Amino acid sequence: MIREQAQVVVERSWGDYQAGVLGDVIAALPGLLRTAQEPEDLPPGDQRRRGLAVSARTHHLAATTLAKVGESDLSWLAAERAMRAADESEDPLSLVSAARSGTHALLANGRYEDALELGDTAAAWLASQVRDDDPAALSLLGMIHLRAAVAAARHQDRHTANSLLEKGKRLADRLGSDENHWQMCFGPTNVELHRLSIELDLENIPYVVEHGGIDVSHMPAERAVSHRIDYARGLCLRGRVDESFRELREAERTSPQLVRNNPRVRETLRDLRKQSPVTGGSYSSELPAMAQRCRAVQ
Repeated sequence: MIREQAQVVVERSWGDYQAGVLGDVIAALPGLLRTAQEPEDLPPGDQRRRGLAVSARTHHLAATTLAKVGESDLSWLAAERAMRAADESEDPLSLVSAARSGTHALLANGRYEDALELGDTAAAWLASQVRDDDPAALSLLGMIHLRAAVAAARHQDRHTANSLLEKGKRLADRLGSDENHWQMCFGPTNVELHRLSIELDLENIPYVVEHGGIDVSHMPAERAVSHRIDYARGLCLRGRVDESFRELREAERTSPQLVRNNPRVRETLRDLRKQSPVTGGSYSSELPAMAQRCRAVQ
């Protein structure tokens, strides 16, 4: 019963994460993590394995949240706990989901080759363990390809990034629609959002500007905000100050906490402030206030 209650609370917090309400997630994490330790003291058996799967889910949430707010070292510690608990749970989907948290943490720490290696290993292992008609497995496999593609792009390896993106796209096409198994939002739209982010990392700014107008109205706030931040960055780099700031302002309206803790937002706001006196953008008077809120002022 305790395990079922813990699972409900963890999934509720995952919902808060997707909604961009990071403050509520962070407030809940200490209690969730204390509960997550309890299965380790249970004797071997099904109850322990099920409890460890919940523990893996909890530590995955912690790792992803901590990466979002810039706590990269703590994020990796949480990801390690997630992967260890998932391994002991003997649940293949839990293990690959936890490995995804590891890629998030490694990316946050700038360990791009390690993130790529972990993603490749997890994807190969999952492909050999699960039925290929399981939509949750398709989603996990597709998402781990996308995270590995991001790692390759940040390592400036376009060929590998494109190859992994295409693997993700084929799985999304098989899935057929945008789904939210394991709170991943995997599907055709998320593939395109990752493609845009990867082109930004590879400095293909014309592509980002031309293809950035993706409809994200049906996506959870966390995904929509991440996309707007990337699109705003591309617009800024093309000197389109008003449009860039409009995207940031909409992102902040959707989730202030995600925007105000994002280093790419701070970088973009600094660049917008440099350009604004020259361009005389209609939003230039609002820039200093947003820069203060996002700690972009030196």
